[in-house]
Amino acid sequence: MDLSLSTEQEAFRAVAREFLEREAVPHRAEWDRRESIDTAIVPRMGELGFFGLTLPEEYGGVGGDHVTSVLAMEELGRADSALRGIVSVSSGLVAGSVLRAGTEEQRREWLPRLAAGTALGCFGLTEPGVGSDAGNLTTRARRDGSDYVLDGEKLFITNGTWADLALVFARTGGDGPRGVSAFLVPTGSAGFEAREITGKLGLRGQATASLHLDGVRVPASALLGEEGQGFRIAMTALDKGRVSVAAGCVGIVQGCLEAAVDYATTRTQFGRPIASFQLVQDLIADISLDADAARLLVWRCADLLDRGEPVGVAASKAKLFASEAAVRAANNALQVHGGSGYIDDYPVAKYLRDARVMTLYEGTSQIQKLLIGRAETGISAFV
Repeated sequence: MDLSLSTEQEAFRAVAREFLEREAVPHRAEWDRRESIDTAIVPRMGELGFFGLTLPEEYGGVGGDHVTSVLAMEELGRADSALRGIVSVSSGLVAGSVLRAGTEEQRREWLPRLAAGTALGCFGLTEPGVGSDAGNLTTRARRDGSDYVLDGEKLFITNGTWADLALVFARTGGDGPRGVSAFLVPTGSAGFEAREITGKLGLRGQATASLHLDGVRVPASALLGEEGQGFRIAMTALDKGRVSVAAGCVGIVQGCLEAAVDYATTRTQFGRPIASFQLVQDLIADISLDADAARLLVWRCADLLDRGEPVGVAASKAKLFASEAAVRAANNALQVHGGSGYIDDYPVAKYLRDARVMTLYEGTSQIQKLLIGRAETGISAFV
């Protein structure tokens, strides 16, 4: 793998950082306190290409590569992980699924708006009683003439109250993964309701919701792929989504490193900068090491995606390591800051709160270990 970046990739990273430093970083503490970003930033991010990086130009995307995409996710994670989640879910989990499994009509209808950031998507998989065991979801879709009628509830859905399109996974057949299908559901449909979830530990600027479907009627043309393909569509999306989460975690680690170095070189105790103390340097060295190791795991995934090679196990490794590294880095950066790190005048408290959920969603750390273990041994621990 060539670890050097092209001129175009470096240029996009520089543009992304400059934009986020100006439009997001000064406001992230305020957004965090009020539990909502300023949604006016979403279409501006669309104009820069954040939402369409890996979508083909014919559908309004940039037609870029996955290395550029992970660079963008890193910058978003460094600036505000709430923004990274908004982009990743809408452009990766939803638009990416439409691109891979959708009909030409579905692509033409949804991808240009999703790529522009003028419409947002949400990924309706998790349910109140179904998290890691996604193959046993209970939301139902029954055929009624030329339509499907959906009933059920989804939980912890990013973009849920902002989305124009919900990719909803529902049971059309028997028990288990093979009975699951996927549907493109406009959120304005009769019987569809999104209820905001507040009081989160982290990612507070990002809309998170429960979705309630009560007799939601959609035409058969809303089926994504074929009946029974929903679980496979979801797992393929999550493989790529884990790369995005991992890249965002690299951004958290990088942000923690920069914050710790800045504080340690300007804060003085005992007549000298605290950066001169060995144990402070020990903390900073650990953050730096985690940044490099996590970044290399993520870049490997991006390289595999660009070459069209399987990414599942590599994505699990990157997501596992980078998410746990983000928690370590934020903890270490807070320690460098001492009491100052415990208040939101500095970014490290927010980094720590945002990092914690990265070990939970899109597959917990424990699920990633089981996926890696299955790949190494050929034996599944899921059954």
